Amino acid sequence: MAEITMARKAKNQKKAADIMRTVRVPVKNLLDVADKRLSQAQALRLEARLEDLQVWEQKKVKDTKKGAKTYTYFMASWREGKKIRNVYLGSSQKISRDQAQEQARALKRTALGISSPTPSVNGN
Repeated sequence: MAEITMARKAKNQKKAADIMRTVRVPVKNLLDVADKRLSQAQALRLEARLEDLQVWEQKKVKDTKKGAKTYTYFMASWREGKKIRNVYLGSSQKISRDQAQEQARALKRTALGISSPTPSVNGN
């Protein structure tokens, strides 16, 4: 009686081992795809966080002997933790709005500790 149950257990274990061998490759492929998707999602999250900033043109009026003079410059702001960070970007006579936007992204990238621009993520 004990020999029959031992033979039955051995047969079941052999079947289980065969099933494990056939399933191992598809599971490994699925895990690889999941890891790739996770890294893409993390890259997109960083990219979205980097894009979450506001650039605006500030005007300052100063009274001089010759009359009032208006100066304009670009500022940027973004959230760091629970605080808002405001950064001076430069005179609007010296840089364009697009240049100010790029400079703000570079400053925020440095503030977030991102070493370089994140690579573009394809749908693959």
